[in-house]
Amino acid sequence: MVVKTIKNRGIEDEDVLKAMEEVPRHLFVPEDQRSQAYGDYPLPIGFGQTISQPYIVAMMTELLGLEEGDRVLEVGTGSGYQAAVLAELPAVEVYTVEIVPELAERAQETLDELGYDNVHCRQGDGYYGWPEHEPFDGIIVTAAPDHVPQPLREQLAVGGRMVIPIGPRGGYQTLWQFVKQPDGEMKAYSMGGVAFVPFTGKGLRGNEEGGGWPP
Repeated sequence: MVVKTIKNRGIEDEDVLKAMEEVPRHLFVPEDQRSQAYGDYPLPIGFGQTISQPYIVAMMTELLGLEEGDRVLEVGTGSGYQAAVLAELPAVEVYTVEIVPELAERAQETLDELGYDNVHCRQGDGYYGWPEHEPFDGIIVTAAPDHVPQPLREQLAVGGRMVIPIGPRGGYQTLWQFVKQPDGEMKAYSMGGVAFVPFTGKGLRGNEEGGGWPP
């Protein structure tokens, strides 16, 4: 999967490629899906959620540009697969939030069984991030809101990167990479069209103070 699909599609970061090779994806999918675990496509994991396509996981991880010792926030733990990939990067601390209690519990169990002691899981509304551990050098969002949540903007460190799909509920969205500037503004780079499950927290309603587009 890594050699034929991900590397050949342009993923160059050797740490990311190694992480993709190390994580046993089949352990993050339901047993009846394991024969398909290493195909380059998303799979259902229950509760209307999916485990993302491996190429998309690798691309979003590479876009974060994480360095040794960085702290990263993931919004949307899902199966825990993306968190595990992040945890394989050199000396990175991962904080991950999942809104669905059953998925949060299952992901925690899988990550614990695999020995990822640098992953910290919490069940809750990822719209609000995890302010107790800010600032984050990277923030990755694995469900699609219709705008950048204001709390996530505030919790991103200056110079940090946020990778997030933004768009309407259903259909396709645009994947964005944002880099936080010294004045607090977010420099935006479009990474093309993607399809993610919708964001299900407060951000779906788009009614927070100071939110909306442009970021």
